[in-house]
Amino acid sequence: MPFTSNDSTASSSPSLDRGSLRPDCGNCFALCCTALGFSRSTDFAVDKPAGTPCQNLDSDFFCTIHDSLRPRGFRGCTVFDCFGAGQHVSQNLFQGISWRSDPGAAKNMFPAFKVVRQLHEMLWYLAEATKRTFDPDTSHQVKEFRKAIENAMSDTQQVLALDLDDLHSRVRSVLMNVSEEVRSSYLATGDDHLDAALIPGADLMGKKMRSRSLCGADLRGAYFIAADLRGCDLSGADLLGADLRDARLEGADLSKAFYLTQAQLNAAQGDARTLLPADLDRPRQWLNNG
Repeated sequence: MPFTSNDSTASSSPSLDRGSLRPDCGNCFALCCTALGFSRSTDFAVDKPAGTPCQNLDSDFFCTIHDSLRPRGFRGCTVFDCFGAGQHVSQNLFQGISWRSDPGAAKNMFPAFKVVRQLHEMLWYLAEATKRTFDPDTSHQVKEFRKAIENAMSDTQQVLALDLDDLHSRVRSVLMNVSEEVRSSYLATGDDHLDAALIPGADLMGKKMRSRSLCGADLRGAYFIAADLRGCDLSGADLLGADLRDARLEGADLSKAFYLTQAQLNAAQGDARTLLPADLDRPRQWLNNG
């Protein structure tokens, strides 16, 4: 189904802020543990086909090893973030009727979850773009996208009919515009921004970058796996889709980093000195560091 950002049936203003785009597992039918599949790896101890319950899921949709996921080999579960899609699909699209109560619902519930998760992730970024753009026209455009996406999520069949590739492309374009606008307000100093490696999608795996100023850098999709970013200032840096697995963030300033998610933080290493945006949580595995 084609997507329009000026849908006349959309609500008058966006209603989903970042607080409502956080997981509420108690109101979800464990959709991340059922709809999604994974292969045995360093992140998952076993193979699990998509559309089947995880072996650790109990009858009440709770994880039986939730407090010991990492030592039991399920690190991937601690990194995943549905952006609140689970409770929206469970309680709004399917009116609180689970796939166990109605097994036939799974054929639409599981695919809808996968789509809504992507929509909620877009809303997460758009909510930040709304607050950070200086341009009234851009702000209006961002709000229209938010309203139209929210409207599209009111019906399961409408969700499943969405052209996600087209929507991703259009949302990405406006997010990039806001990023360029905000990053231009940061004055590059010294040699840090002259580094040819600091580009979108850069391979920075294991790179030692300790205590560098990366303010306003465009690091979209960059690979920071096991990179040393301790003490770095990432104010205004665009981290959309950046891979921060095992990146060292102890003492780094990410409080004004751009397009950061909880999943990225959960995958990284940090400590009590790491500065974070107000609407993101310090991962509990960081609490014993530093």
